[in-house]
Amino acid sequence: MLLTTQLLGVFLRVLSNLVLNELFQPFLILKLFCLINALLIPLMTTNQPNLLLKVPIGLLQIPAIAKNKIKTGSRKIKLSLVIPTYNERENIPTIVHKLTQLLNDVIPNAYELIVVDDNSPDLTWEVAQKIKPEYPQLQVMLREKERGLSTAVIRGWQIAGGEILGVIDADLQHPPETILKLLAEMERGADLAVASRHIEEGGVSEWNIIRRLLSRGAQVLGLIILPGVVGRVSDPMSGYFMVRREVLAGKTLNPKGYKILIEVLGRGNIRCLGEVGYVFQERLEGKSKVAWKQYIEYLQHLLTLRLAKWPVGRFTRFGIVGFSGVFVDIAIFYLLRKTIGLGLTRSAVLSAEVGIINNFLWNDLWTFRDISRSQRGWPKRVKRLLKFNLICLTALIFNLLIVNLLFNLFGVNEYLAKLIAIATVTLWNFWINMKLSWRVTQVDK
Repeated sequence: MLLTTQLLGVFLRVLSNLVLNELFQPFLILKLFCLINALLIPLMTTNQPNLLLKVPIGLLQIPAIAKNKIKTGSRKIKLSLVIPTYNERENIPTIVHKLTQLLNDVIPNAYELIVVDDNSPDLTWEVAQKIKPEYPQLQVMLREKERGLSTAVIRGWQIAGGEILGVIDADLQHPPETILKLLAEMERGADLAVASRHIEEGGVSEWNIIRRLLSRGAQVLGLIILPGVVGRVSDPMSGYFMVRREVLAGKTLNPKGYKILIEVLGRGNIRCLGEVGYVFQERLEGKSKVAWKQYIEYLQHLLTLRLAKWPVGRFTRFGIVGFSGVFVDIAIFYLLRKTIGLGLTRSAVLSAEVGIINNFLWNDLWTFRDISRSQRGWPKRVKRLLKFNLICLTALIFNLLIVNLLFNLFGVNEYLAKLIAIATVTLWNFWINMKLSWRVTQVDK
């Protein structure tokens, strides 16, 4: 403020001298214009010392090298910790202060804290900007068009400069002290380090029975829908973790809701995992943002990841082959009945077997070609055919059971029941055959 007053005083004195001395010649007017610019530019910059980070746009992809980032000088950033916020003005000074104290002791000048605020009505971002002069490692991003915790975290990571990317809630329910344990796991070589409530030294402070059941129920649901992802950690619902940039670099992320860890597990190239226990604390300031909407978004997220892992191209080829098998079955049945005069039952059995062999050969040569080429030899091909036959026989039994169950027990139209049975059995055939008949684990070295 003092500097501004002094500069204005200098400007007024110069201007008054020019007027009094009648020096308004053309070249002096140009000189006066340059003088005004020279005085106003410092005024403008001194009024805006703290710039907000630019919000990335486009796909939610983590770059291998930081982009669109305010320069941090020559210092190398080891850890970039994102703090997503919405109406957390009471908590943000405390969380920033505690994290700064902890990280200054272990990686001084090698970390950054990135507050990503979703345009909070309580002006959380403004509070973060005001304390920024006290914490040179603090950066602030204000999002006015996007919303959501998960996308806020990713946008923060997109401009981050650290080798390790992390996230922590601003509400102090995640104990800041646990950050040191997570960092130690990363230094021991983990690709992902998760703070868990469900291992030794972990827990929840004062959750009621309903909240505990909802949390555990959500985890069980995740294990059913996406076992290969959710089952890798003890606390897949955790929002407190660190991950190496390299395991996410170039991946297009598509999170829903606030469970960002599931997206990281589902799409990242994660080999080595580490977990540390922590006790989830009760909120001291502000209001909880957990609502039924978040549980619906969690379910949508699980299904999205499940479908993303479903081999659509292979399944389409499997369906085309199965459709061709229907025509082969009918043609052979007609030939056996009308041309040869074979009995009904034997014609049905033989035509069905020819259809199965047709399907097997096309699947072996086309649908699962990449796998069958690595499992050469007639003995292995015959083994695959026998498995395929057994699975198809099981599917036929399922087909009959489903039709009878829907028609006789639930009163579903017989043709609709048949369509539902065919769809269910097709999914069964494809999935089980992929896991048993054409197994990647049988590839010869």
